[in-house]
Amino acid sequence: MSAEPALIVQNSPVAPPPVLLAWAASREIEVEVHRADQGDPLPDPRDREFVAMLGSKYSPAAADVPEVQEAMKFTERSLECDVPMLGLCYGGQLLSAALGGRIETSPEPELGWYEVTSTASDVVPEGPWLQWHFDCFTLPPGAELLAESPRCTQAFAHGRNIAVQFHPESTIEIVSSWARKDRERLAGLGLAHAGERLEQGRRFAEGAVEAAFTLFDSFYRRAFA
Repeated sequence: MSAEPALIVQNSPVAPPPVLLAWAASREIEVEVHRADQGDPLPDPRDREFVAMLGSKYSPAAADVPEVQEAMKFTERSLECDVPMLGLCYGGQLLSAALGGRIETSPEPELGWYEVTSTASDVVPEGPWLQWHFDCFTLPPGAELLAESPRCTQAFAHGRNIAVQFHPESTIEIVSSWARKDRERLAGLGLAHAGERLEQGRRFAEGAVEAAFTLFDSFYRRAFA
């Protein structure tokens, strides 16, 4: 394995990865969190043990945004160097787009706790999973479908990479802060009660952490099989 620590790219000050960090610590995996949201250029992913790309306020469809352009180049570079990549929500969308998939407006935003239908429950348990997205990705050519919902593809594997549309790295408290931040937008879309949906699913929080560890372990095994 590479001597360089795994790289986690944080794209928003309100979207840290506490569950992913807890998993890495429990497995004694060294990680470095790169705060792209603070304006620092993304490092070269080459020689990293793996990279994880977190959520963002942007969509890869916003191709004219400099931050999106840099993140796409980083994703393409990771694939070129065969560095295993875990794409989470925005990160999963970047992976799909880099592999030839499409980014689309979700037919219905998934905001809160949602079940998924898994084709590989040892990789992606059926949930429920925390979701917070208005766009979604399609299954790129050559990818293996891992999970889906009636609205969109939820997870796929491609080589040593895994992409998911949900937020296994996050917690209900963090996603609730997004709901408060998005209050105006949600009201305009007739989704003002999305925050209540999150709270109603608080009983799922402990199981979601266990499911996230299963997902992260599966990604790590795939990365170094």
